[in-house]
Amino acid sequence: MLIAMIALGGAFGAVARYGLSGWVQGMTATTFPSGTLVVNVLGSFLLGLSLPLFESLAWSAESRTMVTMGFLGAFTTYSTFSYEAVVLLEGGEWARGGIYLGGSLLLGLASVVAGMATASFLLQARG
Repeated sequence: MLIAMIALGGAFGAVARYGLSGWVQGMTATTFPSGTLVVNVLGSFLLGLSLPLFESLAWSAESRTMVTMGFLGAFTTYSTFSYEAVVLLEGGEWARGGIYLGGSLLLGLASVVAGMATASFLLQARG
């Protein structure tokens, strides 16, 4: 049953990543991988938000796993991020590649912290 829940979450996460990443990339109309950056930053925020909330709201382990490993695991993409960074660097776009690498790392970490802070605020307000 757990495997099926992870697969279901993953299916929705992959489709959500495809849709959002493509939409953002189309809106920015640039070769900079803004779609992947937005998806990974949002996914980091959602992970930071969801884990504290799940613990406090006593969600089942299966439900937490479906959302975190399934949905968010398929929604965010380290492999695409890595590939896009290499393409930028191999193309001699050192500044854009550096901005993408550094921005992804810093924004990802900041998003996890922001998600955790948001969860803490919501849980205190619930109170």
